[in-house]
Amino acid sequence: MTNKLNAVEYVKGLVERARKAQEVAQSFTQEKVDELVKAIAWAVVKEENAKEIARLAVEESQLGNYEGKYTKIKKKIRGVLRDIKDEKSVGVIERDEKKGLIKIAKPVGVIGALVPCTNPEATPVAKAMCAIKGRNAIVFSPHPRTKKTNKRVVDLMREALKKHGAPEDLIVTVEDPTLEISNEVMKQCDLIVATGGSPMVKAAYSSGTPAYGVGTGNAVVIVDETADIKDAAHKIMLSKTFDYATSCSSENSLVIQESIYHELIEALKQEGGYLVSKEEKEKLQNALWVDGHLNPKIIAQPAQKIAQAAGIEIGEDKKFIMVEEQGIGKEYPFSGEKLSVVVTLYKYSSFEEAIEKVNKITDYQGKGHSCGIHSNNEDHILELGLKTKVSRIMVRQPQCYGNTGDWVNGMPFTMTLGCGTWGGNITSENITWKHFINTTWVASPIEPVIPTDEELFGDIMKD
Repeated sequence: MTNKLNAVEYVKGLVERARKAQEVAQSFTQEKVDELVKAIAWAVVKEENAKEIARLAVEESQLGNYEGKYTKIKKKIRGVLRDIKDEKSVGVIERDEKKGLIKIAKPVGVIGALVPCTNPEATPVAKAMCAIKGRNAIVFSPHPRTKKTNKRVVDLMREALKKHGAPEDLIVTVEDPTLEISNEVMKQCDLIVATGGSPMVKAAYSSGTPAYGVGTGNAVVIVDETADIKDAAHKIMLSKTFDYATSCSSENSLVIQESIYHELIEALKQEGGYLVSKEEKEKLQNALWVDGHLNPKIIAQPAQKIAQAAGIEIGEDKKFIMVEEQGIGKEYPFSGEKLSVVVTLYKYSSFEEAIEKVNKITDYQGKGHSCGIHSNNEDHILELGLKTKVSRIMVRQPQCYGNTGDWVNGMPFTMTLGCGTWGGNITSENITWKHFINTTWVASPIEPVIPTDEELFGDIMKD
């Protein structure tokens, strides 16, 4: 599939298969849909399969670690299922007698899904579950680096569909992906869900097909003077090191109140953090960024490998690397997204200054994505919510656990995070099955509801 013509025909064949399968799915009952969603989820979270996929994902991608990928499979897929299993997605899904409205769910059709190499294990399952919940078919276009992992996951889900009497082609995949093929998937499907790097998301938006994309991550987390220092340090370590920071939700910067700054640094050291010196910082910067771009060789690697690339000596017990910074923007690359177990440290005096730093950092990279706070001051928490341009704020939680849904918060489980117009996206929500349906509103006559001018305008009428 090296030329454009072959790419067009190849994708056309995949989409035709998916459309035929989707025509069958349109007649499925709610019970059948829910049975299939559970079946494809179980096919992957089943112990032997989860272990196999986690191993394959690490071996093939050379990104992240087995424990992180295994955990994502076991936790995120179960979380998505918990959220959607009792939801109505077929036929009448809502009645409002007072307003005379009936809402009817209908499929989108064939969904095209781009799968990143950083999360090839759970992303396709979550997307397939949401697609089938809405009686859609889905065509996957994986990153070339993890095409074998994607194929194995898709094969398991197809086997589950067949076992439960549904067309296997409700889930199909590109087996040998290229840029041309990915572009064709985006053009020929009815809806695109693009999870991956900024260039691919921009391509999805310019494809002419309706698309849900994700913005750039660069999570900033405030730690104020009311925080439980030990608890905050532990949770930061858990999130920063999870799957070696493949997640766009991993803490990239900490903004720390000056009165607790040194205490938190010591607590982070106890959790396996290594604080670089000024001389080491320059070496680390040269290793992380080559010709102005993030070095792919350090992405999602263990701290020791990053340190070795930088010519820095750290102990085998070190889990992540800390860098002190003051500046923000292009001239200060540590203020941006690093996709590695490197976290940048900032100091603040007033809480207004903390919020200003969060906004400046996310304006540089990560606008609309997320931030967090370790605090027991409810006024600070609310103020952060009111004054930042992000779509999600995690309070006293590991950022990458909480953003995409966790057992201990109410965020919808997902592997795709909308970042609103701030991040160039159409939605600021966690993308779920509700984004994979069309809804018909049926409006019947009701008694007129016509307010008086006094009710509408009030005191303004005195002007």
